[in-house]
Amino acid sequence: MNDPQQVNNYDGPVFNDAVSSSQFAWNNETVTQNQQLNGPVAPGYEALASLVGELLRQLPGAGLADREREDAEAAARDVLTEVTGPRDPEPGRLRRALNGLRGALAPVATGIAAGTAVGAQEWAQEAIRGLSGLL
Repeated sequence: MNDPQQVNNYDGPVFNDAVSSSQFAWNNETVTQNQQLNGPVAPGYEALASLVGELLRQLPGAGLADREREDAEAAARDVLTEVTGPRDPEPGRLRRALNGLRGALAPVATGIAAGTAVGAQEWAQEAIRGLSGLL
């Protein structure tokens, strides 16, 4: 004899594990979400968190195209999430996030990104040097 199969229909996200520092939106035409990552910084990563936070503040004025700016912001937030998370930063994850941020800034630093603001190339070069020296 076969037992009846249970079917669950959910009208929203389903979490099968602990979820924190996440934002979700569904059934929206447009959505704007903001998240403050102001948790305590892991010891030894204070300078990195400060530099990345400053980069996030300066990104809108760099004149990047929306896609490149969004990529850089996402990579910067990944770095901040890793150094302010509840656990010690995982070196591989942090390294990948930093590589993503440096990669997002590289077109500006090399001068191939069109439409960047005056001084943005030097700013991006300095940011990449700073990120490279902190880890």
